[in-house]
Amino acid sequence: MQLLGIGSRINHSEFGKGVVTNITSKQYWVTFMENGLETIDLDAAFEVIEAAENEVDTISLFDVESSLVQILKKWSDVSEIVPIGDKWKGGKLILQPEDTNLKPKEIKVEDFFHKITMVRDRLRVMEQKVNSSNLEAQEKTDLQQYITRIYGSLTTFNVLFKSKEQQFVGQKSK
Repeated sequence: MQLLGIGSRINHSEFGKGVVTNITSKQYWVTFMENGLETIDLDAAFEVIEAAENEVDTISLFDVESSLVQILKKWSDVSEIVPIGDKWKGGKLILQPEDTNLKPKEIKVEDFFHKITMVRDRLRVMEQKVNSSNLEAQEKTDLQQYITRIYGSLTTFNVLFKSKEQQFVGQKSK
């Protein structure tokens, strides 16, 4: 997807002709002749009348935000938004003791899922810190294998994830 520069002219089916006046990571801010300032998604359908290129070597706010997000994901424990599977929304987890005289513990599935994703995110940070540490190669390998086994122990909770790409992955069989 080619990003339009500020000053690009477009024709939008709903808003008419306008000029791009700002760009964010997700939207163009466009001043339309008849409708004033509107925001439209970067991938929205519109006709490009004239694409403006930046005349100097600059980067867009989109590029800065994208880079910052990638850096934060890689080096911090900032959590990404991980959606829970639709069938679990509004559900509850009930921990029932064998002794029926004891009160069961109820937890919202969303709260439990949030805790699980926090564990996963912190494991990822630990993995990054191990990989970038000054440990000997064998020590790094041992710790990486241990972390992989932890992921494997958590695969039971994969059923809660909406997206398969965000699930826990343990050691693969050979």
